[in-house]
Amino acid sequence: ISKTMKEQDVKYKTQEFKALDKSVSELSSDRRTTDSELSAVLEYYSKIQERCIAKPETYEERKRRRQAEIAGLKDALTILEDETAGSFAQRSKKGRKSRHFLAIEPRS
Repeated sequence: ISKTMKEQDVKYKTQEFKALDKSVSELSSDRRTTDSELSAVLEYYSKIQERCIAKPETYEERKRRRQAEIAGLKDALTILEDETAGSFAQRSKKGRKSRHFLAIEPRS
């Protein structure tokens, strides 16, 4: 009886060992899959973070951008002043009276 019990015990322990071994194998495979998915998600997250999170401008970048804007505004002002001066010169050459739009004309 003791020999039969020991054989049955070995048989059940072997089945349990095989079942546990299979579970370990499946769980290891699941973990590898989950780890690869996690690394893909973290890589995607870092790329999104680079694009979406605003990075503060350095002082040099802000200064350069403002200087470019000021230079553009000065150029525009020069162009407008030249055009305005040219249009007044053309009016006076044609003999037209140059009047201010708010000027009051004398009544007759």
